[in-house]
Amino acid sequence: LKKKKKKFHRCLVFLRTLTRALAPAHLRFGGTKTDFLIFDPSKEPTFEERSYWQSQVNHDICQSGPVPPDVMRRLQVEWPLQEQLLLREQRQKEFKNTTYSRSSVDMLYSFAKCSGLDLIFGLNALLRTADLRWNSSNAQLLLDYCSSRGYNISWELGNEPNSFRKKAGISIDGLQLGEDFVELHKLLRNSTFKTAKLYGPDIGQPRRKVVQLLRSFLMAGGDVIDAVVEETKPGKKVWLGETSSAYGGGAPLLSDTFVAGFMWLDKLGLSARMGIEVVMRQVLFGAGNYHLVDKNFEPVPDYWLSLLFKRLVGTKVFMASVKGPDKSKLRVYLHCTNTNHPRYQEGDLTLYALNLHNVTKYLRLPYQLFNKEVDKYIVRPWGPDGLFSK
Repeated sequence: LKKKKKKFHRCLVFLRTLTRALAPAHLRFGGTKTDFLIFDPSKEPTFEERSYWQSQVNHDICQSGPVPPDVMRRLQVEWPLQEQLLLREQRQKEFKNTTYSRSSVDMLYSFAKCSGLDLIFGLNALLRTADLRWNSSNAQLLLDYCSSRGYNISWELGNEPNSFRKKAGISIDGLQLGEDFVELHKLLRNSTFKTAKLYGPDIGQPRRKVVQLLRSFLMAGGDVIDAVVEETKPGKKVWLGETSSAYGGGAPLLSDTFVAGFMWLDKLGLSARMGIEVVMRQVLFGAGNYHLVDKNFEPVPDYWLSLLFKRLVGTKVFMASVKGPDKSKLRVYLHCTNTNHPRYQEGDLTLYALNLHNVTKYLRLPYQLFNKEVDKYIVRPWGPDGLFSK
């Protein structure tokens, strides 16, 4: 048991280290459960939260002090149960409201801050008045508390409003949703969050009625958000707020293996080429199979691809393509290299390529690049599982 406790403590420290390596980045606290969480400032901290904070007394909060043995033991027992609960609710599409305490907010914010991430907090959008207007009273309680703590947080309202009827039996049109965002914007401007960013809405399955919902939302509330669709509100940035290799927790035996990396890297390349400024991966750590770090705190292949991408790929994008037969199965993307990397400087290029053939293929670079120094980062699966290696 003593060895297990030490291992678990090392894992908690390791998770923060893995997360910090992806910075600068955003940590979005959101998803389906967002719209079933209620802030209760009077709620007593859980045993784990209280023990954790007591252990941090006289410690720098970002320096990983020892985690109390009782906390580690409870986490080891309760995390698998929480994972099963979340997955069961998702499968059955029956979600229950849950309250969270001030300590929960504190722990989330400290994790983001100590990992070098900007926190985006998703507020419950299903708290409604009788006439279906957003009831902002609970959000006001949370804003007041975060203001008192001096927290620097960006905000979002709701998760996938196009699925409200399916998960809660409530239909909200785009006009009402836009007015709700305007209401939240007013709350922020009347608080210490005057310059805080506001993002959303997270629209899933953008077709037919969903497209109409988004258009009417943008007409009503597009002016108050910081990332949106260029066609309707020129000058706003376009973000991909949630994406992975499959929905609903991912595809078992696929989403956490080497083969999922082809879709992930291709999605990053296409998004950059299309001018999408931010791509948010679902999830860092949690239930299901599409995480970047598994329940044993081990990074899966997509984590290493994400890390390589952050280290090597800069923000300036070029158009690149392959000439020759079967060119659709050889995908290439070209960027200026990230000059924050100590090895590289302005003017260097990063080319990343995916081979979708089942045999080795060779790329010949343009003659302008002949006799140039080239660093090659070759990513291959390891072990007997081949493409399905973890």
